[in-house]
Formats: sequence, C-alpha cells, structure tokens
Amino acid sequence: MTGYEALRQSAAVYDVSGRGRIRATGEDRQRLLHAMTTNHVQEMTPGQTKYAFFLNAQGRILADVWILCTDDALILDVEPEVREKIFQHLDRYIIADDVTLEDITETTSEFAIEGPAAVRPAGLVMEGGLTGQPGYRVIVPRGESVVGDAVACSPEEARAVRIENGVPRYGEDMLETNLVQETGRNEALHFSKGCYLGQEIVERVRSRGQVTKGLAALAIAGTDVPAAGTAVMSGEKEAGEIRSAVWSPAEGRVRALALLRMALLSAPLSVNGAGVEVIEHR
Repeated sequence: MTGYEALRQSAAVYDVSGRGRIRATGEDRQRLLHAMTTNHVQEMTPGQTKYAFFLNAQGRILADVWILCTDDALILDVEPEVREKIFQHLDRYIIADDVTLEDITETTSEFAIEGPAAVRPAGLVMEGGLTGQPGYRVIVPRGESVVGDAVACSPEEARAVRIENGVPRYGEDMLETNLVQETGRNEALHFSKGCYLGQEIVERVRSRGQVTKGLAALAIAGTDVPAAGTAVMSGEKEAGEIRSAVWSPAEGRVRALALLRMALLSAPLSVNGAGVEVIEHR
C-alpha cells in the first residue's frame, strides 16, 4: 500500500518537522494569545488543541496556528514560512506581560499520523490532521522518530490528499491579502470571546455579510494540472484564480483550490478551456 492509499484508507505517517514551533510560558501566556488570535485561548485546558488565525489590524491573515495547551505552556505550531514573522509579531506585543517565547523548532521534530485508522500516539500530541483526514501530530526531541504501524507517506502524497479534501494551506491557498471569512475556516473563529487584534474587521464582515469572494474546491476536466495563478473563467469573465492544483489518482481527475468571485459563479466555469465543477465553496 502506498502512503497516499494509506492516508485515505488506513493510517499514514509523515515528517512535518519543518513547521515552526514556538513555546510560550509565563502567567500571562493565555491572556496574551487570547488577545492576539481569533479563537478562545483563555478557556483552553491542558491537552486541548485549537486552530486559530493571527491577523493584522486590517483583519488580513498573518498566519494560521495550531495551539496546544500543556500544564505549563502553550505550544504554537505554524507553517515554516511564518515562523520568524510570528515570533517577532508576538514579541512586539509583550510589554509588561509575564510571557516568555522560545523557538523550539530546531530542538524538536514533529510527525503527523493521519487517516481513518490513525491511533493517537503517546507524548506531546496535537489533535487534528493537516490533510483533512482524522489524525494527530506528535512533537518529540530532535533526532527521535515516530513510525509505529502507520505507512510512510511523502509530502507530495499528503499534499494531494489535502487538496482532494479541500483544505487550504497558508502560504499557498491562504495569503496575507485574504480576510478570514474568505477561507471558510470558521472553526478558527470565536465570535463572542471579546477583543483581539483584527476583530473589528472580522465582526464587520460577519454582521454585514460583505464576503464577495472565497476559496472553493474544484474538479477540472482533463489531465493538465494548472499552475498557481491560472485564471478561472466564468464565460468570458475572469472569476478568480487557481491557488493550488494536483492530479488525484483516486478520482482520476485534477483537483484544485481556487479563490473565486461569488457573483460570477452562475455561468459555467473553465480553466484553460477545460470544464470545471465546483465541489465545495469554502
């Protein structure tokens, strides 16, 4: 069984040590992260994982983050591209707070165990798969590995399943130009938690229903995989652009994530002349 098949049908393991890991300690750690992210961090208890966004004052996405609460710390897990940016972003807002940040990326490794039959490993574990499959991620000291009974999976195989499941990745599908509601990741939002950086814009979009574009999962006819930035056409008008695309072995067609203008979805869509089916609006 290939890693791709295991990820879809049983359980697969793959190395995600390249992701950034920041450890926040100190009595004010939950209060600070509560005020800096879109989800309710202050209510977190040891062992709990939450998904959230960091925003700027204009409500645009700086990064997405998985937050693990332990007895004495919060572990922040982010995409590799934003590791230094988020560390500096948080450090800038620590003034009189009892919070210490430590970048533990280089001293730790991280492995994802995902799939319908994924079993929770022992140790420092975050709940939630990166590909949209059920799963966990375990953080271990650098040099240790996690294999167990799961089949080894490559990053390319994991990316294919992620796109098949319509799960956007920050830095590829979600960018700093995007508003939160354009991503469809509403599980990262808590609308009654109180003030946080960027909240005014999030609330304005929610109350006025101003989202005019959003991420959608697509199926594209043919075998040609379009590059990121390729136009998605609605008749003669440009409806949006491809953010990521991949050939799906299981479906025998191209799958993609695209940012689309909702007002232009009434006409048939196409990419490079190939027909497009909208699988899911995000």
